[in-house]
Amino acid sequence: MFLYGTLLDPVVFARFAGRAPLRRALPARLAGYRRVALRGTPYPTLLAGAGEVAGLLLPRLGAAALVRLAAYEGPEYALRPVRVATARGPRRARAWVARGWRADPARPWAAIRMLPRANVSGDLCAAGVQAAPGRRAAMAGE
Repeated sequence: MFLYGTLLDPVVFARFAGRAPLRRALPARLAGYRRVALRGTPYPTLLAGAGEVAGLLLPRLGAAALVRLAAYEGPEYALRPVRVATARGPRRARAWVARGWRADPARPWAAIRMLPRANVSGDLCAAGVQAAPGRRAAMAGE
């Protein structure tokens, strides 16, 4: 599974997936997409087009974790196949993506807003999520 939004926060991931936060995740990049806001919400989705999205690639998740994450994502999102680049080469994955008409192309979404420094793991930093001074963190390059 490729994570690119709110589930990059280890606390959010652990709470909704019901498992330890992202310990075996690999930094990954998804070419040909950009991260934008889901219309009428503060949440992100992917929109096909020029760009690249940094995130994390997770190893296989168990059925219970998938059910919990599906409930967290809600009916707006469906798992879609994607191909991401990692330091170990390209990998097939799935990502939670909303229907195209739900994406707001005029509203780029910056990953992990207001993430306390203590919650930014080495994996998140390697994926491009950097803690800024104070209590803010933002996706590198955004």
